[in-house]
Amino acid sequence: MGAAAFIIAGIDAVAREAMLFAAIWFLIGGLDDAMVDLVYGWRRLRIWWAGPPEQETVTDAAAPGRIAVFVAAWDESDVIGDMLRTALARFDYPDYRIYIGTYPNDRATIDAVAGVAEHDRRIRLVIGPKPGPTTKADCLNALWRALLRDEIRDGSKVLAVALHDAEDLVHPLELRVFAHELMRHEAVQLPVVPLRSAGSPLVSGHYLDEFAEAHGKQMLVRQTLRAGLPFAGVGCAIRRDMIGRIAEARGGAPFDKDSLTEDYELGLTVSAMGGRTVFARISETAGGPPVAVRAYFPHEFKAASKQKARWMTGIALAGWDRTGWGRAGAFGDHWMRMRDRRAILEIPVLATAYLALVMWVTSLGAHLIANSPTPDYPAWIGWLLIVNFALLGWRIAVRALFVARAYGWREACWAPARLAVGNAIALAAARRAIFAYVRMLGGSVPKWDKTAHHFPDDPERAAA
Repeated sequence: MGAAAFIIAGIDAVAREAMLFAAIWFLIGGLDDAMVDLVYGWRRLRIWWAGPPEQETVTDAAAPGRIAVFVAAWDESDVIGDMLRTALARFDYPDYRIYIGTYPNDRATIDAVAGVAEHDRRIRLVIGPKPGPTTKADCLNALWRALLRDEIRDGSKVLAVALHDAEDLVHPLELRVFAHELMRHEAVQLPVVPLRSAGSPLVSGHYLDEFAEAHGKQMLVRQTLRAGLPFAGVGCAIRRDMIGRIAEARGGAPFDKDSLTEDYELGLTVSAMGGRTVFARISETAGGPPVAVRAYFPHEFKAASKQKARWMTGIALAGWDRTGWGRAGAFGDHWMRMRDRRAILEIPVLATAYLALVMWVTSLGAHLIANSPTPDYPAWIGWLLIVNFALLGWRIAVRALFVARAYGWREACWAPARLAVGNAIALAAARRAIFAYVRMLGGSVPKWDKTAHHFPDDPERAAA
């Protein structure tokens, strides 16, 4: 065999093995996704068979107690003032207080919060004892301690603690939904609906697609399987007695200061302690859109990969160590936790798939130049690729369907392109997440590696 033939044979071998590795794992992932679709379809069929449920609204729901809204804010002077003024104007609930956690070395954010607080007693500015950034969980613990002091002073306890971020556009009825659902459950999570960013249809737009499917289908599947429901960190609320139990079990602090995804872990902790969490898709009016939290997500590639890296580190890497698996025999919970951790496991598969694509093109070019026949492969490999392409087509169609339901068909047409962009962001995020995890294993103290935030210039139009 000549040198050229030897090189071409090597290229063919790499292309073949890379293709088989990626194709087999794509098949497993595609079947996994299809099983979720089947569970969701069975859920919809069961609802159809039982008849349409009575439309539930909460416009006139009673207000059984005060709700404390926690907002952790590090370097949020650009958005926190607008967010608080908008929340005060929009919340349709008679008894609430918003606690804002800040840091002593972040004067700009302190001043922005103080500017709103001096005009409304429902805003409670809390300056933590440590310079920032620590972790978001550490900041939330400072708010918890402030709440305990206020409860002693007031002589009464709040009904619940709700969580929001500094860039969130709150829904007028969300506190009523919390109060309504917490009469029957220990915790509640509302849908999160990313806002469209006109200047970033692909990077920012891929969040639209992911949340449309995650909060339009996957959370409902988790609920159907009675698996633990993770919180999104915004638009969620926990009963005071439940979060008090968690704090007692953790030495007085309900949020784990060493966690990068305290919201995800807190939701699973509620379930582990026997609490019932509901994912509440309740229409604001009969036949109208759901009561949901809206916010802008990163619109630049670097910022998106940075955010996704934090999620990967906290959920798929460090979170795997910290939360482990569900209770014995809870198949649905094990399955959903495995899906949560798929993100980091899919990265070598994606990288190998792209390598296979490059090597296939190289192989074809080499054979054309050498005027030699391309290699033959067994028929089953062809069928494997056909099945994978069919599953990919199904995946894109399902995602487009949920995007269309949330945003209309014009946005749904972006689904194929956004899927590719999302894969590229995930690849970039994985590298960052792995290095962050290695540093954590080496004893590095977790810090709040947050992204820059934006708040709508016209909140009412953005929420329409």
